[in-house]
Amino acid sequence: MIKKHCLFCDEIVSIEPEGDYDKYLGCSCSPGRFYTLLRDSYKSIHLLPHQQKRTMLHVVSAYIRELTDCDEKVTITANDLESIVNSPEIPVTIEDKGNRLLQYLYRHSEGPGEPVVIQPLSRNYNLTYSPSLQELVYIIDKLSNEKLLVREGVTYKLTDTGWSVAAASAGGTKLKPCMVLISDDEDLHKDWLEELFPRIEQCGYLPRVLTQSKTQSHEDYSLEHIADNKLIIADLTGQSPGVYFAAGYALGLNIPVIWTVNSSEADKLVVQLQDIRPIVWDTVSDLTVILQQRLSR
Repeated sequence: MIKKHCLFCDEIVSIEPEGDYDKYLGCSCSPGRFYTLLRDSYKSIHLLPHQQKRTMLHVVSAYIRELTDCDEKVTITANDLESIVNSPEIPVTIEDKGNRLLQYLYRHSEGPGEPVVIQPLSRNYNLTYSPSLQELVYIIDKLSNEKLLVREGVTYKLTDTGWSVAAASAGGTKLKPCMVLISDDEDLHKDWLEELFPRIEQCGYLPRVLTQSKTQSHEDYSLEHIADNKLIIADLTGQSPGVYFAAGYALGLNIPVIWTVNSSEADKLVVQLQDIRPIVWDTVSDLTVILQQRLSR
């Protein structure tokens, strides 16, 4: 596999070329995940003045880390750096940076007192958008002194108060992971993201989309990602074999599955099973209302 230097976390990392982009796999910017960089941006970022890189690149690394940890896909170009660094969403104060660490522990635990391993710290100071390990250690000590977390070696636990603070700063409700399986129709994908996903979030779920073509096999699915979910929404429009497979796999794990299909294809389904009774929808707006009613019960 090709190796390349990650400009943002300074690690040598495996990459996979994808058209004009390179996918960076598993570095400190996205442990266990990936981010994508426009290949033509590499040289221009590399040639930035040293002082500019010192003030920008660690922030971009933290930005990638936070979004990919929330299962969002991140694509970066050289033109994005200024807007990322200057975004009002980027924490600046020590208090705000500490809240990001609390939110990370909140996302990775089911309740107060559950241990979360962070190791080594030297590869994780982007959790707090910090420029150095020293600042991360200071933030951990501060949160410990405030009785918001407990550190035991390489494990960290939110206290009851820390859990409440993290919940409040994260919006008050911990959303349950939800996988949405749809075909690779670009218009369908866009409509679902813009109209349907916000409504699913209002019902307590954090939707992630997995698009599949009619020819893509079940081997292209990451089964562990399916197993992590509390709900699967499987849209049969396009009749992707992968959607059937992934939803069937989820059923085998006792994960609830809601089947849907556009009315134009409702009578053309290849698989007609007693247990598959999809919600038939005409427009995404109609489907949004039906799903919101179903999920709010």
